[in-house]
Amino acid sequence: MFREFGYVQLPSIPLRVMRRAAWLLTSVTVLAATAVLTTRTVRSDEPVTDSVGTIDGAAVAVTGPLRMEVVRGFPRTVLRSGSDVLVKSGTARLDLTEGGTISICGPAHFSVLKSGNLLTFALDTGTIHLSIEHGPAVTIYTPLLQIQPIAIGDGPQDTLVGFDSTGAMCVRAYRGAVRLEQQLTSQNIVVPQSSDVLLLNGQLDGLRGGGDRCTCDPQLTKYLPPPRLELSAPPPPSEEAQARPLGSGTTIAALPLEKPAPKDGPIYQFNVPPLIYNANAEVQPEVDMSKITVVRRVRVRPTLIFQGRVEGELPLSSPPAAAPAPTSPRPAGSPPKPAAQAKDSVMDRMVHFVRKLWTRGS
Repeated sequence: MFREFGYVQLPSIPLRVMRRAAWLLTSVTVLAATAVLTTRTVRSDEPVTDSVGTIDGAAVAVTGPLRMEVVRGFPRTVLRSGSDVLVKSGTARLDLTEGGTISICGPAHFSVLKSGNLLTFALDTGTIHLSIEHGPAVTIYTPLLQIQPIAIGDGPQDTLVGFDSTGAMCVRAYRGAVRLEQQLTSQNIVVPQSSDVLLLNGQLDGLRGGGDRCTCDPQLTKYLPPPRLELSAPPPPSEEAQARPLGSGTTIAALPLEKPAPKDGPIYQFNVPPLIYNANAEVQPEVDMSKITVVRRVRVRPTLIFQGRVEGELPLSSPPAAAPAPTSPRPAGSPPKPAAQAKDSVMDRMVHFVRKLWTRGS
C-alpha cells in the first residue's frame, strides 16, 4: 500500500550568498521600473507626434500647448496640436516638422490641430501662404468654408488664403489646385492652378476675380536670426607698456560739463486748490474754477542796451611837417633884406608901457 521514496540531499547554500542574490535581484527590478516610468513620463509630457513646427515672428502670442527649444543658441517656439496663435502685427513664419513652410501676414488669428499626417487650421482673420512640396495634408477651415489644397501628381502645393480689409475672402492657387466646399450646403468647386478668386460672404455662387487683393510674400517672412556677438581676447600689452613702472601712467582730466543755457522764455505756473473728497456725501463738490490762478514769470529786459567796448585815450601824434615852400630866385640887382630884430627885452617893455601912460595923461 505504501511506497517508500528516497530523499536526495541537495547541496547547502550559504545564507550570506542568498542575501546577496536577493539584494541584487531587487536592485535590478527597481532600476528597470524607474527607467520604464521615466520613459512614459517623458513621452506623456512631450509627445513627439503632436509637434507642428517652429514659429518665428516679431509680435506673436501663443497660447495652449507649446514647447521651447534652443537652436544654435537662440530660443525657438514649437507649436503643438491645439496651439492658438495670434500675430498682432507684421509677419510670422511657421516651419512645419514634416516639411514645408507657412507664411502668416498679420494681424492674424488661427489655431492648429494635428492628427497623424493631417494638419487642420482654423483661420479667423489674416492671410496665410502655404508652400509644401512633400509634407502633410493641410485643411483650412473658415467660418463658412472648408479649403483643401490639391497637389497635381507629385508636384508641390502653393496656396494663399486670407481676408482683405473689407472681410472678403481671397483664394489663390499658385501651384496645384484648391478645393472649396461650403460647410452648410456641401456645395464645392475646384479652383484651378494659377487662378485667383474672391468670395463675398462665404458664398460660392458669386465668385469673381481677386485682382491680387491679398498678398503675403514668403520672402518677407523668412526668419533671420539675430547677429551673434563674438568675444575676442584683448591684444597682449607691448614691451614698452610692460617695462613702465606702476603708477607712471598719465592722468586724463575729466572733460568739463557743459551747463545748459538758461531759458529766456516765460515760465507758467498753475496754482490749483486742493481736491476734497467726502465719503459721506453722495455728490462730491466740484473744483472752483475761479480759484485757479496762472502765474507767468518773465525776465524784463532794459529799454536801453549798450553793446560795444571802451578803450583808453589814443597817444598824441605830432602833426606832419609842412613841406618847405619852393624859394623863388632873387634878382641880381635887389639888395638883401635886413635881419629880423631881436626880441624886445624886459626893459624895453617897461619903457614902452610908461610912454603909453604918459601919453594918456597929457
